[in-house]
Amino acid sequence: MVVLEVIATCVEDALLAEECSAGRLELITAITEGGLTPSIGMIEQVVAAVDIPVNVMVRPHSRSFVYGKQDVATMSADIKAIAATGAAGIVIGALTVDRDIDEAFLEQVLPLAGKLDVTFHRAFDDLEDMVAGLRTLLRYPQISRVLTSGGVRPAPEAVPMIRKLVEITRDREAGSLSQPSSGHSLRILAGHGLTIEGIESFIEATGVSEVHFGSAVRLDSSALAPIDPTRLKDLVNKISNIG
Repeated sequence: MVVLEVIATCVEDALLAEECSAGRLELITAITEGGLTPSIGMIEQVVAAVDIPVNVMVRPHSRSFVYGKQDVATMSADIKAIAATGAAGIVIGALTVDRDIDEAFLEQVLPLAGKLDVTFHRAFDDLEDMVAGLRTLLRYPQISRVLTSGGVRPAPEAVPMIRKLVEITRDREAGSLSQPSSGHSLRILAGHGLTIEGIESFIEATGVSEVHFGSAVRLDSSALAPIDPTRLKDLVNKISNIG
């Protein structure tokens, strides 16, 4: 079964997404900047309003995905606060100046996440080498998924890369890579540029088990518009018929 994650920016979004049978929320603010950390008040209200999982963006600014000591301190404080709200998970990501996964960042913040579900966000698409980056993330069992469009282009234009990433995660789960499997299941969450009309062929071509939608399920496909229940229900129906 394919999981549908929908971006929510307010309580109304969250309620509509749940009503239309979305599987999970990514709660953010500043959607036009790619998503930043919402207020604790917003997180608490959304978590209280819905029963589906709420994963919260942890991103202090949109300047870059390279973070200094003060940025990491801010994100660490946010993660602790988010854990206390009852949210299901967090969405994080950080790179080095050389465009590699910032493992020092992960080693500092992951212990703070505890049992929270962890997604590595689209900072991944800015990596110098996405395959090497994915293999790095596979070493961190706390990370459940990677949100990616397969690079800087929209996901429908990067089908071969996304398919390759999916195959690597499946090989790892099966224990067929150089390191034996530890039972760690890392999933590819495809997002950015996906369309309702093309979602069935995209899933078939890539093999992804999770998809992420934002503007495409909003009125007039506008990032700043409310969720359109008709469009979202249409998407849910299409996904429900797959497999």
